[in-house]
Amino acid sequence: MSRRAFAVCAHPDDIEFTMAGTLILLGQVGYELHYMTIANGSCGTEQYDRDTIVRIRSEEARNAARQINAIYHAPLTDDLTIFYEHSLLLRLSSIMRQVAPEILLTHYPFEYMEDHCNTCRLALTAAFTRGMPNYAVNPPHPPVEQPVTVYHALPFGLLDPLKKPVTPDFYIDITQVMAQKREMLARHRSQKEWLDRSQGIDSYINAMEQDSQEVGKRSGKFQYAEGWIRHLHYGYCAAEANPLVEGLEGYINASNEQA
Repeated sequence: MSRRAFAVCAHPDDIEFTMAGTLILLGQVGYELHYMTIANGSCGTEQYDRDTIVRIRSEEARNAARQINAIYHAPLTDDLTIFYEHSLLLRLSSIMRQVAPEILLTHYPFEYMEDHCNTCRLALTAAFTRGMPNYAVNPPHPPVEQPVTVYHALPFGLLDPLKKPVTPDFYIDITQVMAQKREMLARHRSQKEWLDRSQGIDSYINAMEQDSQEVGKRSGKFQYAEGWIRHLHYGYCAAEANPLVEGLEGYINASNEQA
């Protein structure tokens, strides 16, 4: 069985906001890390033209991945063009087979932004079709038998699009790697003023820290934490499979609803 963890999010800096702490800890216990955003960050600016911001944000993401020795996978499309459509699915499915992860980390299915929702749907289907020989991915890659357990991060702001709080299955203590998570997000320097102007996120690093601290508070145990929801196992893994909990056993606290 492979020891690979694959983080698949929508935009450069999404991984750092919601799941970088967990990814760092998985690397510390021996997982090979893979890092991918489906979009290239093309709309994340009011200052640069498209080609310039894509180059800047791609380099920022590469630097963040490099910081934790994660294998970087190039994005597939522009911002706001992440649609649940066949050509994009074929390309992501090929990468999914190449990586053959044991653990897949991705967005919560219902987020404030459609790019996040569609990324989740694409990642789920790409993982689901990983072993189907008659599903011809692009570029071609043979099917893989590796079981994969899928986990959803908490949505940004810890709310669904209808303002309902989202409760995770379990919490992961990221206190000891919080400085590294902060450094990874700081690599995305181009986003500091843009996020403040476009989405009201005043100081993007502070906003990430506040969310991580709030999740830690909700855990009832940790100073900083990330919350996770395990996807239904059908088509992905055994019913009892839970490698994220098993691999990071010393960092886990179940939510009150799951305890």
